[in-house]
Amino acid sequence: MADESGTYELLGAAGHRIVHQWAVPAKARARAAELVAAHRGTAREVVRNPHRDQEWAQSIVRAPRLLNAVRDLIGPDVAVENTFLVIKWPGRDFEIPWHQDGINDRIELDPARSVAAWLALTDARVDTGCLHIVPGSQRAGYLPYGAEEDTGASRGRALGAHVAEGTRGVPVSVDAGSGLLMDVRLLHRSHSNRGNGVRLGLNIRYVAPGGVQMRDGSSPSLEPISGTGW
Repeated sequence: MADESGTYELLGAAGHRIVHQWAVPAKARARAAELVAAHRGTAREVVRNPHRDQEWAQSIVRAPRLLNAVRDLIGPDVAVENTFLVIKWPGRDFEIPWHQDGINDRIELDPARSVAAWLALTDARVDTGCLHIVPGSQRAGYLPYGAEEDTGASRGRALGAHVAEGTRGVPVSVDAGSGLLMDVRLLHRSHSNRGNGVRLGLNIRYVAPGGVQMRDGSSPSLEPISGTGW
């Protein structure tokens, strides 16, 4: 994974890779329907760390095709550092600004020992708020960031990377049951859902041993799911 200069390119020049059918599409859509029904009453937008206590998420982070692809990138010892389910209700403003998954006020991930996954539980299209990425943006490293202006959204104020004005991304549409693996420095964002159905995506940060630096010097809270190096 390293060249002679020590530069890591886990996912090639583009910084991402499609994972096709980590789940059978019909099963992913069925799971999405259950989650929509469970959260429709509150119109909840973000469910943090469902892998810690919800069977459906514990199963997904261990999906064989997904986990094998992660092992290919960061080795056999794999843990989950964080997950969150994002629910974009149709017709509701829910923009996620340009950001990088590997850095925030709490952590900094080593790009050589971590990878971010974004998994579609429903079909993700441009009109429903699919991811937009900036291919190759990981080469610039981690960028300065800050909290967005208060939008009044129930999810709170998202952290956004400071990017050049006019930065444009490439939309990545994926079917339910597929998704992306991304370099943790890759810039990405998503727009509000202007389609007819609910859009659900599960974000996962996978790490190998030594992949997490806690900003306050504490030990990271990890859930090992593969390997014996923990």
